[in-house]
Amino acid sequence: MSAEQHSASSTLHDKDAAELSDEDQARADFYGLFARLLLAPPDAALLAALAAAEPIAAAGEFALEDAWLKLTQAATAVDAAAAAGEFAAMFVSTGTPPLNPYGSFYLAGHLFDAPLADLRHDLARLGLARARGVGESEDHLGALCETMRVLIQGGPGMPARGLAVQKSFFETHIRPWYAACVADVAASPDANFYRVVAGVVDAFLSIEAQAFAVLDATDPIAA
Repeated sequence: MSAEQHSASSTLHDKDAAELSDEDQARADFYGLFARLLLAPPDAALLAALAAAEPIAAAGEFALEDAWLKLTQAATAVDAAAAAGEFAAMFVSTGTPPLNPYGSFYLAGHLFDAPLADLRHDLARLGLARARGVGESEDHLGALCETMRVLIQGGPGMPARGLAVQKSFFETHIRPWYAACVADVAASPDANFYRVVAGVVDAFLSIEAQAFAVLDATDPIAA
């Protein structure tokens, strides 16, 4: 997702982005990683980086700590070819793939339905649009994670947005359906590495949902 041309293939630390607190930088990095893993299979470099990653201390959020440890361990046991095959088996098909990680599919039962139109309306108000050449629609869970990264961190020509805007976007376009989606990924008979990915995505987004639930945010999404 982008302000004009930003895409999920961008680095996690845009040089034009404002300096963030350590907590918000960590949140942005998690969202960026999930966008990368959900939109395409990991390459050898990403798997090596994950395998070498340190354990995290998530302020008592033991589910996230455990899920992260399992992800780093899984990254040592899978190669890029196996991860790509797993990704293709679940998400890629000449017809209808086994898994469709799109908001419209989970909220309305059909792809390209009203929830996607509502999302595009909100993205336009935020000054965001799908980058040219991107094949997935904006309501793909990976694309939504990338949008959250941009809202937290900002990007070229796009300032970071406050918690009120982040909450509005998350609660409208992610919270109602992400749990069902990651549960389906975890339950897929083709999932191995991606079962672990689903676990860490679920753990992190559950923390986000809990944090936003206690935030009194009244600002409009275009604030």
